[in-house]
Amino acid sequence: MIRIRFPTWTQAIRSYSQSYLGDSLSKSIETVPLSYDKHSPEFEPTLIKSPLIFLHGLFGSKSNTRTVAKQLSTRLDRDVYCLDLRNFGASPHDPRLDYPSLAADVERFIQECKFPSFAKPILVGHSMGAKTAMALTLRSPDLVQMLVAVDNAPITVLASQNQFGKYINQLRLAIEKHQYTHIKDVDNLLEKVEPSKPIRQFLMTNLDRGKKHEHIKSKIPLDIIGDAVNKGIISSWPFDSNLVQWSKGPVLFIRGTKSVYVSDEVIPEIGKYFPNFEVRDVDCGHWVISEKPNEFMDILCEFIERQEDD
Repeated sequence: MIRIRFPTWTQAIRSYSQSYLGDSLSKSIETVPLSYDKHSPEFEPTLIKSPLIFLHGLFGSKSNTRTVAKQLSTRLDRDVYCLDLRNFGASPHDPRLDYPSLAADVERFIQECKFPSFAKPILVGHSMGAKTAMALTLRSPDLVQMLVAVDNAPITVLASQNQFGKYINQLRLAIEKHQYTHIKDVDNLLEKVEPSKPIRQFLMTNLDRGKKHEHIKSKIPLDIIGDAVNKGIISSWPFDSNLVQWSKGPVLFIRGTKSVYVSDEVIPEIGKYFPNFEVRDVDCGHWVISEKPNEFMDILCEFIERQEDD
């Protein structure tokens, strides 16, 4: 007698999702080791608590959240890690730059840290880092205790809504074509597409000014990043809420009320992926953590302490 084994409904869904989403949920994505800073409380904690892991946005690095990380480590009495994602800061460069690979790198970092099961990390991501954190929870739902997404949502953002492609073009013109030796010249070129001096200064943290009269160079691979931005990979969202959701922990979305990234219209979409979520507003633009650090920390601490007390 020949017995035919039909796949279960769960197996069928998993098989379909793997093909429909490409390798977005694959565990075989090649990863890179991430550079990071660790900030610990001033005094040794009496209890081991879930560490915070900060993930920066596009053009960012682990240094962006250094000040708030130091304060939060003492305020929340726990370790706080700030990571450089692939192709940024001091982390390795790799031709692949999308959310599955970004998330896979962070998964590797968490696994290598061997955090105890009762103190799984709390992910805090801003912008690109927020989508990376969201992707990680969908790919590896048991790795994380809580998720905090700062000014981004699980949706594809129209390319016209961001300036990042223009930033990259200006930086490449300054470095590759004009080969400027003075940072002021780079600033002047960026000013044509970005009137905000703080944002231009932030962008230029990715440049190596070298010695006097030396050509300014980029610390990050502008060709790889530019390709990911121009193809819409960074603004995309390669997951489907009909196939994957995360309900194993609480989720907080912090949005800037003057930002376009998390409008009221996308709130229902958030709930499809993360049913156990809440939203808090901050009166600022996209750069929530740097624009309103104290308000950001108050909201974050209240959320974490309330969830841990339940």
